[in-house]
Amino acid sequence: MAAKKNKTNQVQSVGRRKTSIARAVLTPGKGVIRVNNHDFSDVVSNEVLKLKVIEPLILVDKLSSVDVSLSVKGGGVNSQVDAMRQAIARGLVEMFGEDLKKTFTEYDRSLIVTDTRFKETKKPNNSHARAKRQKSYR
Repeated sequence: MAAKKNKTNQVQSVGRRKTSIARAVLTPGKGVIRVNNHDFSDVVSNEVLKLKVIEPLILVDKLSSVDVSLSVKGGGVNSQVDAMRQAIARGLVEMFGEDLKKTFTEYDRSLIVTDTRFKETKKPNNSHARAKRQKSYR
């Protein structure tokens, strides 16, 4: 239950990657993308990352017919971008039908399915997640 549809033809969806969480609201419109109430170009400055975010919209040729409002928090820039693209793809599947799900999974499975890998946490009294304290008997 990643996305839900409102009475106003508005779709809400969630995307996750590492510690980043992106919530997307998709509405029929003119192709405006906003991230945390800012213009998309101001928030994501790298051209490659911009293309990565709008990739699901380009795949289904809905770039100029859907407005997207994103709320993103946590993680770094790359994981936020991956969370945003997943939220957009899930919202498009909910908005335009389940047949898009097959298109997205054939292109890139991470557009629909959440990657469950996380950084292993640091253990108590150790300097890293797996490294142990060394002992010298000199």
